[in-house]
Amino acid sequence: MAEAKAGDTVRVHYTGTLDDGTQFDSSYDRGEPLQFTLDSSTVIPGFEKAVLGMAPSDSAIAKIPFAEAYGEHNEDLVLNVARSEMPPNLDPQVGQRLHSHQPDGQPVTATITAISDESVTLDGNHPLAGKDLIFEIELVEIV
Repeated sequence: MAEAKAGDTVRVHYTGTLDDGTQFDSSYDRGEPLQFTLDSSTVIPGFEKAVLGMAPSDSAIAKIPFAEAYGEHNEDLVLNVARSEMPPNLDPQVGQRLHSHQPDGQPVTATITAISDESVTLDGNHPLAGKDLIFEIELVEIV
């Protein structure tokens, strides 16, 4: 039976959880497997590594350290912004994700993590940065 290798396009079902069992994502919830090409940097490195060598209908549990997922939580990406600098029509809520662009046009997403009368705290890290991840993966097919 064929095994998934670099350059193959694969379809996988997965459920992602944190160490405490909290589920953060699942392809089953969307009803369709995730399709991606191995070695194309479209998924986190640890996930891709876990799929390499699997055959269709194989299942695996992959424990992925944060270094092979979304990296360390970088405190330099946490900013306090004066409320007066926020858009006037924005009603900030903790957990709200804001999308903007850097001066060079690169998109930036930040999550509001705290709000006070004077400021809003924005975290530009990926929400899973600094967290080890666990994925239950099923290789549905090699396309």
